[in-house]
Amino acid sequence: MKNILAFLILINLFGCNYFENKKVDPQDIVDEEMESINWNEVDEYPAFEFCDSLEGKFEKRDCFQTYLSKRVSEFLGEQQFVVSKDINEIAQMTITVNSSAQLTVDSVKIGEVLHQELPELDSLLFRSLDSLPAIYPAIKRGQHVKVRFNLPIEILVE
Repeated sequence: MKNILAFLILINLFGCNYFENKKVDPQDIVDEEMESINWNEVDEYPAFEFCDSLEGKFEKRDCFQTYLSKRVSEFLGEQQFVVSKDINEIAQMTITVNSSAQLTVDSVKIGEVLHQELPELDSLLFRSLDSLPAIYPAIKRGQHVKVRFNLPIEILVE
């Protein structure tokens, strides 16, 4: 009897709060999940169909970038350049592949020597990636996402 009386007194003192579940705000869960995501990486990089058979995501990324570089090099190789001095420089193309798998060249950065010797180079670099094969967009957590990257292009004219 004393045990029951002591138990009832303890329940009265502490109440039933010990048995209550704390409610968690759904926004707190979302905020915590958003903080845990690494937004600088994707689960799968954009890829062309022929790169999709590769196993690792970095191999697919390298295949994609190598093909783009090859396309630019081939396009520039078809052009007839006349220069007054030898050129060996790097141009930087900033490229975006959006969630609908559309590729756009955002900008082209070329050095002063390249600009003086080949003033049409930036427009040629923009045109070099016209009519590409179908692209698969990048994927992050099962969703198609936009990615932006730099593509260095070596310009060598003798």
